[in-house]
Amino acid sequence: MQQVASQSIDLKPEVESTSQVMLMSEVKWEQLNPARGDKSPQAGTLWGNRTGPGPAGFLLKPADGFKSPPHIHNTAYRGVVISGLIHNDDPNAEEMWMPTSSFWTQPAGGVHITAAKGNNSLAYIEVEDAFRVLPPQKAFSSDDKPINVDVSNIVWIDQPGMPASTNGAKVAFLWGNPQKNQLYGTLIKLPAGFTGKIRSRSTFRAVVIQGQPQYKVPNDTGVKTLMPGSYFSSQGNSVHQVSSKAREESIIYIRTDGKFQVIPVQTKK
Repeated sequence: MQQVASQSIDLKPEVESTSQVMLMSEVKWEQLNPARGDKSPQAGTLWGNRTGPGPAGFLLKPADGFKSPPHIHNTAYRGVVISGLIHNDDPNAEEMWMPTSSFWTQPAGGVHITAAKGNNSLAYIEVEDAFRVLPPQKAFSSDDKPINVDVSNIVWIDQPGMPASTNGAKVAFLWGNPQKNQLYGTLIKLPAGFTGKIRSRSTFRAVVIQGQPQYKVPNDTGVKTLMPGSYFSSQGNSVHQVSSKAREESIIYIRTDGKFQVIPVQTKK
């Protein structure tokens, strides 16, 4: 995967914009493909409208042993495995079971199957336009190629632009280019016992992939436990206060079109 360096950003000290938090327990589920009835995986929208125009992000919850028939989608999508094992590839490809924190992409128009193992299989999916499941007869070519990245091949680096810290975050750049202030996707890893802030200045969306980070609700005294699949977001200059449990690291997927920093409490700003 291409690694790109970020730059430090200047935010007004404790500015908190309007933010949203959705716990995994608050997600509303429906059939991803109603035409398949009970054989369809469940889908739970986190943001946007997956069946309407424009980008959207949703959770995919297939049953243990699920295997789709060959099919295509009208638009490309990206996925991150949250729990269980997911296989996504050409119908004739050898099975590659991707565990938690693995990442994959599926180009528009490409014939593929999706399968799952595990009673609690779950993945985060995001699309850039209305999402449809179509038969393989409607396949069409795309310049994009499918990508499957097992968690063992994810490249973690120290957060660029931040001083070295034993309590600092690690990052893994998945797609896009933050250098040009374009839309991009990143995984961040908060070590066990981490306490600090995520500061951003643009459209910011985050999905918990692993761990149970604590989230301080802006303008409130409440703290919420974010189980895997939980979501938080903000617009504009933002401060998100997060912490990891003492013996458990947290991994969070971030989608944004601006720079952000993950700052441990002991880091001088």
